[in-house]
Amino acid sequence: MVATPTPGKIISYPAKTIDRADIALRCAPFHLALFAKMRWESVSVPKLAGNLGVQSGYTRYPLSELSVETATSWLIQVGMLRREVDGQGLTDSFRLTPLGLELIEKWETAGGTLPPAGTIDRFRNLSARWFRLPF
Repeated sequence: MVATPTPGKIISYPAKTIDRADIALRCAPFHLALFAKMRWESVSVPKLAGNLGVQSGYTRYPLSELSVETATSWLIQVGMLRREVDGQGLTDSFRLTPLGLELIEKWETAGGTLPPAGTIDRFRNLSARWFRLPF
């Protein structure tokens, strides 16, 4: 089943893809402010790690660089983020994908915060990450 396209939207995603990315987003240790910033510019790992991520309003709690890499890698795999590329190759920065932009706009319109994931959603996200299975 494919989601209904909205005016001006170029890509239509299967409902399962949107659901998996939405759950991954709500289970991630990041605030909506981070993704809103990623709409306009890339954000690097050092800006998300440690107390700087909390002080910037990007993370829920201090994260190590490894934790940031792990969380952002999962968001890349579900289609929310992409790694920024420069003339030298891949960087330590991330941006939203079109799917990510769609979900961020959804949550900004719905009140400007990400609702917490429930127990079932956390289990689905964990099992999808562990087994790399679609929902």
